[in-house]
Amino acid sequence: MNRVLIVEDVAETRSWLAEIVRGAFPGSSITEASSMRAGLAAATEDRFDLALIDLGLPDGSGLDVLRRLRAERADTLCVVTTVMGDDAHIVAALSAGAHGYLLKEQRPEVIVRQLTQLTQGIPALSPSIARRIMEHFRLTGPSAPDADLTAREKEVLALIGRGMRNVEAAKALDLAESTVASYIKSIYRKLDISSRAEASWHATRLGLTSQPGSKPGK
Repeated sequence: MNRVLIVEDVAETRSWLAEIVRGAFPGSSITEASSMRAGLAAATEDRFDLALIDLGLPDGSGLDVLRRLRAERADTLCVVTTVMGDDAHIVAALSAGAHGYLLKEQRPEVIVRQLTQLTQGIPALSPSIARRIMEHFRLTGPSAPDADLTAREKEVLALIGRGMRNVEAAKALDLAESTVASYIKSIYRKLDISSRAEASWHATRLGLTSQPGSKPGK
């Protein structure tokens, strides 16, 4: 992660997050924004590998910054960093395309570890948030247990749930990377989701991530 954006209105917390970023990604260039407007401007003017975004900003919601980044810089990994752990905010962030949701109450070393896992395709989630998300999907997920996923789509979803990137999943299934991307697009549509984090949770909910890691058959 060479370029990182931190959107946070409290100066002390911005400095705290900056130290965490340096611990996770030494040598990274950090841009700080203290408001929604400044975050939107940075999202439009520059390219970032990672963005840490607070939700409660003095002039609006950090979700607007997240949506701007997802719309204009789709390759930027967006992680919410907040004190708000209720279902409404979690679901809103995930629906906007967040790649993670971290509570600031955690120890710095824990957040460092969760951020570094992003490079392996693993969502950055506080344990309590992961539990709430699993419970949410258990109670409100699609009525069909697998949302009519085909056998091949389940295989692809299982690999996503294990943190594999498209190229790795393609190699494991002996498919073209473009074919895997097509399967993922279909999975997103059927499950009504928009991020790999949500896909990973569905894979866990469906019991796919517990399957053996051997290469699936055609």
